[in-house]
Amino acid sequence: MLDLTAQEWTAVLLSLRIAVVATAVSLPFGIAIAFALARKNFWGKAFVDALVHLPLVLPPVVTGYLLLITLGRKAPVGAFLADHFGIVFSFRWTGAAISCGIMAFPLMVRAIRLSIEAIDRRLEQAAKTLGANRSWTFFTVTLPLALPGVIAGMMLAFARALGEFGATITFVSNIPGETQTISAAIYTLTQVPGGDRLALQLVVVAVIISLGALILSEWFARRAAARLHGE
Repeated sequence: MLDLTAQEWTAVLLSLRIAVVATAVSLPFGIAIAFALARKNFWGKAFVDALVHLPLVLPPVVTGYLLLITLGRKAPVGAFLADHFGIVFSFRWTGAAISCGIMAFPLMVRAIRLSIEAIDRRLEQAAKTLGANRSWTFFTVTLPLALPGVIAGMMLAFARALGEFGATITFVSNIPGETQTISAAIYTLTQVPGGDRLALQLVVVAVIISLGALILSEWFARRAAARLHGE
């Protein structure tokens, strides 16, 4: 039986909140960039593709540090947002959502891009010959056909955001109740004498949530594919 303290449950709920927000906010950008990379030819495409996937190969601490010197309270962009709009990301849960979203973004874009590339373009051409413009074709043909990949990308991003640690702790620190996620709480407990039991329980919670997300991803993708094929 799980016997977590109130602080550990807070870390679990905060992790879920951050992962959901990170996934939801990055989804429109992920779809747009995935479509551009899959269907468009433009100058600098290789650079954009490399930039999108850069968080996968960079050490997470580097990503977190770049966020800190960009969006930190005394950084150029961070100071402008704080002084003119009262928006502060550093050492806030919203900053954790940004770092988690950036780290999970490549997985989302990759899954959606592969799904779009697998679509038979003749179906889109048929829609255009029937009078549909580009936007209507995208929302009524391309996006529904890419739905399994979109769902898979969302779930992969959610699972990745849930387990993010390095970039998050570098950018927003490890503040209980504000920025302490499951990963940060586990790290903290491993540094405390006698904290191994609670750390193990949080590991179990993280495994259960991640497994559930991956299983749901597969189920939703299968359901979406079955509906598209009329099964």
